[in-house]
Formats: sequence, C-alpha cells, structure tokens
Amino acid sequence: MFKVRSIARGLVKRGHEITVLTADLGIRSRNVADLGVTRSQWGWRSRGDAIETIYLSTFARYRALTINPAVIGFSRTSLRRFDVVHFFGLYDLLGPSVSYFCRRQGIPYVVEPMGMYRPIIRNLELKRLYHRILGSSMIAGARFLVATSEQERRELIDGGVDPSRVVVRRNGIDGPDALPPRGEFRKKWDIAPECKVVLFLGRLVSKKSPDLLLEAFANWRANSPLGQNSILVIAGPDERDGFASRLRELAGKLALGQSALFAGPLYDEEKWQAYRDADVFVLPSQNENFGNTAAESAVCGTPVIVTDRCGIAPLVGAAGLVIPHDALELERALRRILEDADFHQLCRKGCLQMADALSWQAPLDQTERLYRLCLSDQPIQEALA
Repeated sequence: MFKVRSIARGLVKRGHEITVLTADLGIRSRNVADLGVTRSQWGWRSRGDAIETIYLSTFARYRALTINPAVIGFSRTSLRRFDVVHFFGLYDLLGPSVSYFCRRQGIPYVVEPMGMYRPIIRNLELKRLYHRILGSSMIAGARFLVATSEQERRELIDGGVDPSRVVVRRNGIDGPDALPPRGEFRKKWDIAPECKVVLFLGRLVSKKSPDLLLEAFANWRANSPLGQNSILVIAGPDERDGFASRLRELAGKLALGQSALFAGPLYDEEKWQAYRDADVFVLPSQNENFGNTAAESAVCGTPVIVTDRCGIAPLVGAAGLVIPHDALELERALRRILEDADFHQLCRKGCLQMADALSWQAPLDQTERLYRLCLSDQPIQEALA
C-alpha cells in the first residue's frame, strides 16, 4: 500500500522506528530470499528500507479478509514495545484484534479508515455487521481518527464520531525517480501519436464509475470531429465480481469497438507510461476519500477530470476540471480539455503546481505531531496548529 510505505519511509528517515504488521497474502509463493524475507515465529519477517515488516501466517482468506491466529500471540507478547499504533483501513480482522490488546495494555492508537468508514456500494449488510460486532469498539477506543479530506471528515462526523477526535491529514504523492519518455505506452498498444487518449486507471468497481466514463466518452466521440481518432483506456484490476465483464458488454452496446481498450492492471513503470501518454486522466468516482491517481497523473503533466465527490477535488486547481457526478457534465469536460488546445496547455502547466503542492513533507510533519499528541494531554487544536 503506497500510503503506508511512504509514511513509514518518511518517518524512518526522521529517526523513528517503524514496524508494519500485515497478513501473508502470498509471500510463500515468491522467492523470499530475493525479497530479504526470513521466517519468524509469527510467519515471515523482512527489514527493507530499515522498516521491519511482519507478515502474519494466514490460515484462511476471503478477498482482503484474512484469518491470522498468530495475531493473538504477537499482540500479547510484542505490542508493549510500541508507543503508538496506527491502523490503516477497516473491514479486516487484524485491526479489531490488535486494537483490543491496545486498549487492554493502555497503548494509544490512531485509526485511518481510508474512505471505508461509511458502508457504500458493495456488501452493505456485511459491512454494517462488521461495525456492530467489531468496528464500533475499535473506533470508540481510538485516540484519533485520520481523514484524508474534508469530505471524509464530514462522513466520520455524520457517522457519530466526535469532531474533536477527527484530524484531516491529506495524502502525499510519490512520483518515479525519473518520468518515462512519452510514447512507450502508445508504442506497446499500437496507438498513433495523434490519437486522443482518455485514461481511467483504478480498481474496476462500481463506486469509481468507469461505466459513467464509457457513456460520456461514447457521446463525445460520436459528436466531436476528433472523436474518430480517439481511444478510452480502462486500466485496473477486476474485483472478481464480474464488473469488468459488464464494462466490456457496455462498451459493445455503445459500439466503441477498438476505441475502448481494456489494458488490465498496470503497475510501476507501465502505470507511469500510461499517465505520460494520456491526453487526460479521468476519475469519475461516486465516492473517493482522496484520489491519489489524479495526483499521479498531475506528476506526469497530464490534465485531470475528477468529480466533486473526490477528496482531492479542492486541490486540482488549474490542473484540470472538477465536475458533478453526471455523464453530460463529463462529456462537456472531455470536450473542453480535448478540443481546446490552449486550455489543455494551461492544464498541463497547472499540473506542475498541483504536484508541487502534494509532497509528503507536510503530512509527515502532521503525523509526527499527531503521534506526540497521542502520548500527551495537549489539546488537539493547539498541538496540530
């Protein structure tokens, strides 16, 4: 997870000792020697970038939900060596287990829901059941909750969390050491240099609304003189519920043919190549606690279109357009960015400003202050000022 990695690396550079506790989701199937991973009494252990990572042995797994019996032994014997515990995300069994022992042992902890606090879109009853049985105690016992945007802060407060316990701390962005040259992604997929490329990159789930983008793109393509020389790239992993198949069916119904490219998941260099070669990146989410993919696009100088339901929307500035969650509005935004060359160039320049404003330094400063606050009785407003 990029956020955990970036925060951990940044804090280690500032002199802190960091341990990341997670589940073993396939370490044994990889060459652990090459990864610097060794056996431990809890499962596996590594120490890359001076960060200790413990992979708890996984007994059973359903999607991201894992059963890790070793978490009990770890919590009983090892938690006391930590000053503060920081939980990232919800809807797993590790968080409730470790937080229970934190409360018993008097160890302060912070919960960062990462947009998961309010059950939406999928498995609603299971998520509500999780909150009733496990999540409510974990949330109630947290010293603070971290929201990555004002939008997420409002969701937490509307869900019953005391406003004095909610801290807004945005994400940062890590770009590659060097941006890839333009043209590599187009070359791989045989896309002509003059072709207009619209990019969606993210998990193929309904809440991110790639179907809305398909509809808006099809309408723009049918009514624009540039439309016949354009392509929509849908890149991202399928969440195993058949949504990717439904997107392909929709593309067929919209008669997009070869103008809709389903590229599958893109990581590392391939991801940055896609950003670099796109003319515009679109994040049309129904709900997004932040939206780091839009920031990654800006790092590459590619204008962005995001909905006003994305936490990153207030930070877009001159890098692109913020629109309502509506197909017609999205079609209009595509037309403006793709057909107005002067405006497109202004957005490219705005991307530099957006990227510069999203370094990790300020979030790391705030994270350090938050941890210190966990260990003191200082009022939150004073400590984080």
